[in-house]
Amino acid sequence: MSKRVAVIGAGPSGLAQLRAFQSAAKKGADIPEIVCFEKQDNWGGLWNYTWRTGLDEYGEPVHCSMYRYLWSNGPKEGLEFADYSFEEHFGKQIASYPPRAVLFDYIQGRVEKADVRKWIKFRTPVRNVEWDAAAAKFNVTSHDLINDKVTTEAFDNVVCCSGHFSTPNVPHFDGLDRFNGRVLHAHDFRDAVEFKDKDILIIGTSYSAEDIGSQCWKYGAKSITVSHRTAAMGYDWPDNWQEVPLLTKVDGNTCTFKDGTTKDVDAIILCTGYQHYFPFMAEDLKLHTANRLATADLYKGVAFVHNPALFYIGMQDQWFTFNMFDAQAWWARDVIMGRIALPDKAAMQADVEDRVTREDANEDDYACIRYQGDYVKELIAETDYPSFDVDGANEAFFQWKKHKKQNIMTFRNNSYKSVITGTMAPAHHTPWKDALDDSLESYLEN
Repeated sequence: MSKRVAVIGAGPSGLAQLRAFQSAAKKGADIPEIVCFEKQDNWGGLWNYTWRTGLDEYGEPVHCSMYRYLWSNGPKEGLEFADYSFEEHFGKQIASYPPRAVLFDYIQGRVEKADVRKWIKFRTPVRNVEWDAAAAKFNVTSHDLINDKVTTEAFDNVVCCSGHFSTPNVPHFDGLDRFNGRVLHAHDFRDAVEFKDKDILIIGTSYSAEDIGSQCWKYGAKSITVSHRTAAMGYDWPDNWQEVPLLTKVDGNTCTFKDGTTKDVDAIILCTGYQHYFPFMAEDLKLHTANRLATADLYKGVAFVHNPALFYIGMQDQWFTFNMFDAQAWWARDVIMGRIALPDKAAMQADVEDRVTREDANEDDYACIRYQGDYVKELIAETDYPSFDVDGANEAFFQWKKHKKQNIMTFRNNSYKSVITGTMAPAHHTPWKDALDDSLESYLEN
């Protein structure tokens, strides 16, 4: 096949796309030439942990939002690859909530087996993507940071897999510029030990607020105060944890909240979300969407309706992750290879509107999980991606939510059944709150 395909990013979404093409090649198909551009020095995206924050050694914004002691905040049974189980990788079943190093090892194992590293240009961020209508090709400009060389190449298709959890959304609060302590966004949070014996304020009620607060509690923070804009998370928190209305102002170390209450704190962590940000895309190619299950302007949640030679993978708000990226990547591959025909623009836009309407009708998180599970089923049904028990994965998510309601600090001690192998996960050898060693070696001691 004479086509050339550019894949932007070698995190879980980009690696899913490489694996999709490799899978087709392994079955004898003639695949396009694949070039993957990755600005970091290794694959893994957010799972490629670095101590760096701000700018890296080349002056590039640090992509990583991963912190040192992160453990999966959802059961691994909901994200397991249909074509590469945890048991295949580790030689045994492992507990349901792996730490960062374990999940990175698992992600890496599949792509090492697939031998796709040769398609990746590391330390090569994409600077610009433009559409040449006359040639019906994309001009992709990339920057080899190591050799400081800028190159422009033509591609028939572009698959954007750059993620949307690396560009912080940072609101303003009066007095932050005069706060007598540390202010940081969750993107720059690295080590909970830094906040031992500190009174910390967390702004936001997202997963990062919940988990960073839990990490700080686990590693000895004196107190955790969480400020919400609309509603408290409402879990049964430990005694040194409180939820308060939105921060209105800061004066020295004193924070005042919307209900007039105050709290003196040593550090403020902004868990205020991320932006979909694609500065390398020409204006007519940029995805503009909220963080939701039904993304704007993406047919089947993948093909850009304004130029369907362009695809975006993993841009949804997420219950499902790795296996959803796979389903999207296999589907994008089959469009690129001519196996799936796209309808006209009006039909694609109608598909987007229908998905938005159906998401808006969801009444609770359980309905949202089923909605995204059905989406994964829909894509899998149109490709040769291995079918798996999506309803079983839904059930793992349902149980996870119930366990969090029962005890937010012990939910990671529960176990679930693999929907790929049918094997029940063992209990981890140490309760999460006492497991201070998050290394691969320690976790696999079960």
